[in-house]
Amino acid sequence: MTFINLLWVLLLGSLLGLELIGKVPPTLHTPLMSGANAISGITMLAALTCIVKAEGNLPLLIIGSVSLGFALFNVVGGFFVTDRMLAMFSRKPSNKK
Repeated sequence: MTFINLLWVLLLGSLLGLELIGKVPPTLHTPLMSGANAISGITMLAALTCIVKAEGNLPLLIIGSVSLGFALFNVVGGFFVTDRMLAMFSRKPSNKK
C-alpha cells in the first residue's frame, strides 16, 4: 500500500469512529470504557514487546515508546472516568442525628 492509501484508511477510520462513538447512549459508556481498557492493555503488552525486541533499532524503540505512552494514558483516563461514573451510584452517608 502506498502512503496516500494509508492516510485515506486513517482518515476514514477516524471519521467512522467519531460517528459511531457519538451515537452511544450514556448507559453503555461504562461497559464500552471497560472494553477499551482491555484493548489498551493488549496494546501495552505489544508495545512492551516491541521495546524489548528493539535491540538498538531506534525507529522501533520510538514507535514502541510512543504507543506505550498512548496506551497508558488511555488506560489511566479510562479508570478515572469509570471510577467517577461508578461514584454516582454509591450511597452517600446520611447526616441524621
